[in-house]
Amino acid sequence: MTSTIRQPPAVSSLFNQSLEKGLAVLRAFDAAHRTLTLAELATLTGMSKGSAQRTVHTLQQLGYVGKHPQTRRFQLLPRVIEIGFNYLAAHPLIRVANPYLSQLANASGETASLTEPVGLDMVYVAQLVTSKFIPVHTPVGMRIPMYCTSSGRAWLSALPDAQVRAVLEASTRVARTPYTLTDVDAILARVAACRQVGYASNCEELFLGDMGIGAPILDSNGQAVAAVHLSPPTSRWTMEEAQRKLSPMVIECARAISQSIAH
Repeated sequence: MTSTIRQPPAVSSLFNQSLEKGLAVLRAFDAAHRTLTLAELATLTGMSKGSAQRTVHTLQQLGYVGKHPQTRRFQLLPRVIEIGFNYLAAHPLIRVANPYLSQLANASGETASLTEPVGLDMVYVAQLVTSKFIPVHTPVGMRIPMYCTSSGRAWLSALPDAQVRAVLEASTRVARTPYTLTDVDAILARVAACRQVGYASNCEELFLGDMGIGAPILDSNGQAVAAVHLSPPTSRWTMEEAQRKLSPMVIECARAISQSIAH
């Protein structure tokens, strides 16, 4: 396993390694590691067992980590949610975007989502869920790779080709399904197409049964800050139908949000 602790870009007397270790412990828990032993935490974070023990004890005292009474394995506690919620509650883009996402979901009948870039991924920061069946649950806070998603490609479309290529080459382009594009030039072509038509798409490239139609949200300087997308399932739509009927809605939603944050 590799360490989740990231070294600071430059040595600084202000850098707090104890805080870094605490955040590394919190980030070690995920869908594949819902509970962890002290030894597993030490391995995942690259810490010594003693350092991991001190860090976990502190997080326990603060109410962010607990120990299951039967298994004696560590797990996150609900207080962790406060950190992410405070970001969402204070985010002006989310406040502006929510009415438009609601309109988009109502007009299309499909789940409408807002994502922001984080490294080589996009993270869900707002979502209006349809009452219809959806094959894949993508909650707020979930990260998805840029290279094979409509929201990622939409955001990349606002960048120069050299930057797009750098992002794609830095990405671990895993074939998530038999339909995933992993060739850099092939993905670049999809990003270029987005610039021409105003939206990006993917068809079962991340999850089977799931498609995406996305468009970038731009600030007053024309810089991409986020993306909005719909998630039409293959059980209700063909890609051709989705592009024809849903892409104008997605483009208009992204344009309305962009205009709202530009003023």
